[in-house]
Amino acid sequence: MSELHKFIFEGLPVRGMLVRLTDAWQDILARRAANSETGAYPAPVRQLLGEMAAAGVLMQGNIKFNGALVLQIFGDGPVKLGVVEVQPDLSLRATCTQVGEVAEDATLSQMVNVNNEGRCAITLDPQDRLPGQQPYQGVVPLFGDRGEKLENISEVLEHYMLQSEQLDTVLVLAADDKVAAGLLIQRLPIEGEGNLAGQTDSLLRESVLGQSEDFSRISILTKSLKREELLGLDAETILHRLYWEEPLARFEPLMGETGPRFACRCNRERVGHMIRSLGTEEVEGIIAEQGQVEVGCDFCGAQYRFDPVDAAGLFTGLPTDISGGSLH
Repeated sequence: MSELHKFIFEGLPVRGMLVRLTDAWQDILARRAANSETGAYPAPVRQLLGEMAAAGVLMQGNIKFNGALVLQIFGDGPVKLGVVEVQPDLSLRATCTQVGEVAEDATLSQMVNVNNEGRCAITLDPQDRLPGQQPYQGVVPLFGDRGEKLENISEVLEHYMLQSEQLDTVLVLAADDKVAAGLLIQRLPIEGEGNLAGQTDSLLRESVLGQSEDFSRISILTKSLKREELLGLDAETILHRLYWEEPLARFEPLMGETGPRFACRCNRERVGHMIRSLGTEEVEGIIAEQGQVEVGCDFCGAQYRFDPVDAAGLFTGLPTDISGGSLH
């Protein structure tokens, strides 16, 4: 069962989360493999998307936001686009669009960032958007401050958090065909840092230095976690092995109906809106050529079919067949 564990280090401005996606991740992969047109992901693509899925859950679990968090990676390589969407209730879906061959040992830059045109975008889309309100989106390149290409998604997201949120973050991510997992450690802002009147400069320096040393120590412990340990060990074992000497306080884990799980938000009505956006002329052209409009969901594999009457109803306001054209 997929699970999310949250914890803090008592007395220290450091928090953490550990996610293990098992059934949710396997469901995503199984739906992809069952698609006769696309087939299963190559191993490097599977690893990239799994790490993105784990990171998306960690980032959604790290914020208080009533809306979807969408993590995207896109660029100029054979993997054109990777998308993970996580809802406030931790339901998630994920997909990759591959347009070329991917070598078995392909790196992130070889898949997405061949000519340094790759980008990572994080979008926060409110559930109850006000009129005129736009989703918030932050975009970062897939290279560091010195122009070096970043070769894993954890480095990209650490860079994003430092640039956009000014928060020191450590991310360890791993994925295979059974598990997608991640561990996040983050240093919190010092409470009242901007209102420390009354403290001498020396006391303030000692406080900041001590907290920096605490975070550095915990970061080193976190980065010692090996890929095979993150994938193969349970949460209890991982947290005990890493932080047994630290003042760790854990919260009730989120799993089952309250934890991470696969869920797709596609439906016939949403697909109908998308078809309508193409315009009458283009839709009529598809009908003339193919006899119907057929749309497949990249996330879950559901097929939606609109015959000429259904398609015409999208533009005239006439009722269409709501159930019969959807093949799950």
